[in-house]
Amino acid sequence: MFMNILTSPWPWYVAGPLIGLMVPLLLLLGNRSFGISSNLRHICAACLPGKIPFFSYDWKRESWNLFFAGGIVIGGLIAGTLLPNTGPSSIHPQLAAEMAGYGVTYAHAPLPAELFNWPALFTLKGFLLMIAGGFLVGFGTRYAGGCTSGHAIMGLSTLQWPSLVATCCFMAGGFIMANLVLPFILHL
Repeated sequence: MFMNILTSPWPWYVAGPLIGLMVPLLLLLGNRSFGISSNLRHICAACLPGKIPFFSYDWKRESWNLFFAGGIVIGGLIAGTLLPNTGPSSIHPQLAAEMAGYGVTYAHAPLPAELFNWPALFTLKGFLLMIAGGFLVGFGTRYAGGCTSGHAIMGLSTLQWPSLVATCCFMAGGFIMANLVLPFILHL
């Protein structure tokens, strides 16, 4: 029973409130902000000996966030080794049919092998999706002053106007990417 709870997806009405309850918990535990993208800055501030102004701050005050990020990595490793999902991804049949039109199937693995493998990385499609896409996500996160979890979960719940603007831009960018850019890339 317990393993079944761990290995199956949690419904939105359970997972969503659990994530949402992190905001008041962090605020009560010392006025801390939820988000993950600032951890790269903390790591660089801790490891880079230079006097770069962007990294010159008291990163030790935010070290709790590094433990949070470490917990995500360790949790992912535990889940990937002890609780692997070897079956096909559970996606909506309409999405599966649309992706099959682009030559992407979900029949044999949790992720589509046509997109997520080492040889695919060295194709134009793989470069655009993994390298250029990763760079744009990182750049956008820095430009927006935070990631989707920081802005959409923490920022909106504390009524911050910049977080509303950033979240609207994240959503608009996601719709444009999914409906206009991704179909073009998948046809390459």
